[in-house]
Amino acid sequence: MGLKPNWALRENDPARMKIIIVSTAYPLRGGIAHYNALLAAHLRPRHTVETITFKRQYPKLLFPGKTQEESGGATHRDNISPAPQLIDSINPLNWVRVAGEIRRRQPDLLIFKYWLPFFGPCFGTIAKFAKRDAQTKVLFICDNVIPHERRPGDVMFTKYAFKQADYFIVQSDAVEQELRHYFPGAKYRKAPHPVFEIFGAPLAKSDARRELGITAKNVILYFGYVRPYKGVMTLLEAMQQVSAWRDELGETVLLVVGEFYDDEQKYRRRVRELNLESCVRFVADYVPNDHVARYFGAADVVVLPYLSATQSGIAQIAYHFDKPVIATHVGGLAEVVIHEKTGFLTPPDEPPALATALRRFYRENRETEFCANVQAEKRKYSWERIVEAIEEVVGLSS
Repeated sequence: MGLKPNWALRENDPARMKIIIVSTAYPLRGGIAHYNALLAAHLRPRHTVETITFKRQYPKLLFPGKTQEESGGATHRDNISPAPQLIDSINPLNWVRVAGEIRRRQPDLLIFKYWLPFFGPCFGTIAKFAKRDAQTKVLFICDNVIPHERRPGDVMFTKYAFKQADYFIVQSDAVEQELRHYFPGAKYRKAPHPVFEIFGAPLAKSDARRELGITAKNVILYFGYVRPYKGVMTLLEAMQQVSAWRDELGETVLLVVGEFYDDEQKYRRRVRELNLESCVRFVADYVPNDHVARYFGAADVVVLPYLSATQSGIAQIAYHFDKPVIATHVGGLAEVVIHEKTGFLTPPDEPPALATALRRFYRENRETEFCANVQAEKRKYSWERIVEAIEEVVGLSS
């Protein structure tokens, strides 16, 4: 039986839900905050939407970054106001108080964006008490069920949170398989991760390179947090081979853009050991929204050399900027990157294969073809599909 919105709250439109999104959100930073801002913006034409976020998302001891708050503007597309910062991720008494505040607001649907089991106890408790003696239903949008970097308690925390869920949205085959494995009776819909629209219009390549002071013929971009499972070491090994083909391909520069959640110095040491100082540039910091376009604008191709993955929002950022992607064949990346059409897929942790893909990209002059295909392919990654999937799974549409 589907969700029936509270008629008293929506007298003129019984299909209009009152929704509260509980997750990281502006003024907090990062891809999940960006996702939630866009989700709320696309839900609002059809539903009443509020967002609640964290006053403490991670204890400082567990957070490897420099700051948890956005340093640039919220978006280029929407005038997003800061969400109320109510949730303390490590205080159970706070979870109950937040649940009481949610229950007071009487939402029809509570949406949690779930990416890390660390938040399982917090989200599960909020959901449990928010639903008590209420008509509120709970939906989890799953980036992961169990993450790649597993820790003790992951399965237990996730099961605790998901026990409170009425519905799920998954965005890749890999996550769908995980959900069905751990929760075979789950009621869910699958819709692909939408393209990020939050970083403004594409920037001309010549302008972007001038702003960054790049004169090389070829520019490769790795973008995002640097963590062990994301395979940046593999990419550096591949760049050693690419640099050896300079006479054939021309001068090639790799931009590694993102904050380090791993030992930064070991990557810099490896660059020195491989004699790559002239062709690898690190931008070892979180990039504010209004600076993202220049890095993607400067690039010919985006590389995702992940050792493991379920999906990656970086591919959707690349598609927003009409950039082809070379990725490893792991998790949901092969659902987004269409081999020989919008980029290349290579085996994980194989530098020679990754180097060969980069060589082919430049030798065969595939950029124009791949970019055109990206422009066509990205049409299916719309926010409308996510909104429709939510409405369908809760029973507002068939």
